[in-house]
Amino acid sequence: MPSPPLAPDDGPIDIEHLQRMTLGDAGLEREVLAMFSAQAVHLADALASLPADAGALAHTLKGSARAIGAVGVAEAAARLETLIRNGGDQSDALAELSDAVVQARLAVDAILRRS
Repeated sequence: MPSPPLAPDDGPIDIEHLQRMTLGDAGLEREVLAMFSAQAVHLADALASLPADAGALAHTLKGSARAIGAVGVAEAAARLETLIRNGGDQSDALAELSDAVVQARLAVDAILRRS
């Protein structure tokens, strides 16, 4: 059965989606958020130089973001992945992805502080 479509809420992380994906386990939520935050910054940094495997990196980030409900990151990574695959100027997409990662990481940090 396919996953339900992501619907962004009022912030960079769709909390309802995250809770569904972690079966409401608060400890697991914290764990996956911390892993996503570290991975997102690593992948965004790697993508900045548009290496040969940039398409695969963008795809990985898109999937990770979708898994936790980081809708803005997922959408920005998808746009970058499409531009890499089809050609075109990727500078705006990279900037958008970088901004989305910053916003998601700020939201993750706030969530982790509350826990």
